[in-house]
Amino acid sequence: MTAPGNRVHEPIDPDLDSTMRTRRREATRGQAPVVAVVAAGGALGAAARYGAGLIWPTAPGAFPWTTLAINAIGCAIIGVFMVVITDGWAVHRLVRPFVGTGILGGFTTFSTYAVDIVRLIDAGRARTALGYLALTLLVALGAVWAAAATTRRLIAGRRS
Repeated sequence: MTAPGNRVHEPIDPDLDSTMRTRRREATRGQAPVVAVVAAGGALGAAARYGAGLIWPTAPGAFPWTTLAINAIGCAIIGVFMVVITDGWAVHRLVRPFVGTGILGGFTTFSTYAVDIVRLIDAGRARTALGYLALTLLVALGAVWAAAATTRRLIAGRRS
């Protein structure tokens, strides 16, 4: 037992001075709002993706058009969003993690894309799986690029 008035000190890493520990604590506290908005946005995006799957279901063994469309739409929105917040308007520091990482990260579904590929292979449709793998990559990258380029042109046109 410790005598009254004597404080017990936890071991301290001698390589960390007190200012580094304080900065680390402040950084951790500053990340809580970011984590919260990413989680909230992710829930919204995942719910929207789930709803799209209910509205436009993919039959077992069929080509996964819904997942391809969701990823293409989400990537296009990411392209627009990133240009708007970097070239267009100043936004609150939590907008990017909420919309970009949270909503759009939850909406786009590259994990389902991977599962779809495995399901197509398991169904004996390896060529379709390979085509889907390549098509999704091309469509997703093309959607981001086209949406970003179009948005940049529109923003530049408004400024002139």
